[in-house]
Amino acid sequence: MSQRSLMLSVLAVVAVEAMSLVAAPSPVRIRSGLLTGVPGRDPAVTVYKGIPYAAAPVGELRWAPPRPAVQWRDVRRADTFGANCMQAIVQERKPWTFEFMAHGAVSEDCLYLNVWTPARGGNRRPVFVWIYGGGFSEGSGSVPVYDGEGLVKKGLVVVTFNYRVGAFGFLAHPELTKESSLNASGNYGLLDQVAALQWVRDNIAAFGGDTGRVTIAGQSAGGMSVEALIASPLAKGLFHRAIDQSGGALAGVNAPARADAEREGLRFVEAKRAGSLADLRAMTAEQIAAPVASAARFRFSPIVDGYVLPAPVGEMVANGRQNDVPTIAGATANDLGSATPEQRRETLYNWAVARGRTSKAPAYLFLFAHAMPGPDVERYGAFHTADVPYAFNTLYMSDRPFTEVDHRIAELMSAYWANFAASGNPNGKALPPWPAVGGAHAEIMHIGAETKAFPASVN
Repeated sequence: MSQRSLMLSVLAVVAVEAMSLVAAPSPVRIRSGLLTGVPGRDPAVTVYKGIPYAAAPVGELRWAPPRPAVQWRDVRRADTFGANCMQAIVQERKPWTFEFMAHGAVSEDCLYLNVWTPARGGNRRPVFVWIYGGGFSEGSGSVPVYDGEGLVKKGLVVVTFNYRVGAFGFLAHPELTKESSLNASGNYGLLDQVAALQWVRDNIAAFGGDTGRVTIAGQSAGGMSVEALIASPLAKGLFHRAIDQSGGALAGVNAPARADAEREGLRFVEAKRAGSLADLRAMTAEQIAAPVASAARFRFSPIVDGYVLPAPVGEMVANGRQNDVPTIAGATANDLGSATPEQRRETLYNWAVARGRTSKAPAYLFLFAHAMPGPDVERYGAFHTADVPYAFNTLYMSDRPFTEVDHRIAELMSAYWANFAASGNPNGKALPPWPAVGGAHAEIMHIGAETKAFPASVN
């Protein structure tokens, strides 16, 4: 390299460092310590990545409720996403392309969250807390389409976080139940979600968030988690609105009883050729996460443990024991399963009727009816998860051949979500009217090239 080229390279590095220093906001103080964020794609947005919201669930804390995050003394630079929780990382799985998947390292040390917020001060903003899907076996708060900048520009503060999945998040076992002072085991992933919401309650004001307007939202397993949190007494007062996309309202939260889950836990220990829970705890995270023989496959998910979930979600709602908050629930037209869009409308209608027997807070139903452009669009149509980048207004995270229609739908849907987070009502200026569910003639909002309300019941 010539002396001139070397000098130009040095000047370029100095210029970049100087720009980052100018753009860097003042440190934010939270309960764990001071931290700084980094500018977003738009410098009017600041992103704080990889903030620990709980202690690393390793060693003795494997299969234990989350503990408080360890405090730090120096200013922490929150510029990198934390590791994904233990899972198999898949780059693509049609119809889900790169932007829908988790990427990067995996670790047991994974209880981190991320905050997107305006770089400058102002009034307290509604808070949107996202819970990822992935069948309770995969997923991450750093999935590209969950980028929070699109909703920040709609007036929100956005939080995403990681929670334990698979055997690390939902293993029940008689020994775990016995060693617990709560006489429960198996819902560690849900306890992580509660801990993240407690962190939001205690810290989000430092980022300009309004602790009195917290919306939980999730899709697929994340939507099922939303319904579980609605039913859980541990989450009481931690959120004020809820959005369930293709989750419990569509498929139901068919959580097994603790005794049944414990029997599966014993079978898992046997499949891992561990003589006891102590032997299983002595294994590495990679050994536990490794697939077992095909004849002994396991699927981990929330259970009715008597503590996080005192009873099945439907029973909690039927008995009026839920956290009663305004709720949006819906699905995509070509969601998982063989049901037709009409059958999905009927399922959502039945959910709303059952909910309405004990809930006083309003509910709004939707069906996302737009076929997302991309690989094999004729085959997949409005596939499971296709609604997420439109709700987040994050089409910019994808290289699919979007048109003006797609961008218009994303602007509209994200506006509904932002309005709902702000007031508990998705309606707003210049938006097609979205009626709340009421009586026998409930309506469901079809979101697509033509967005309008239709009767929810097909009868």
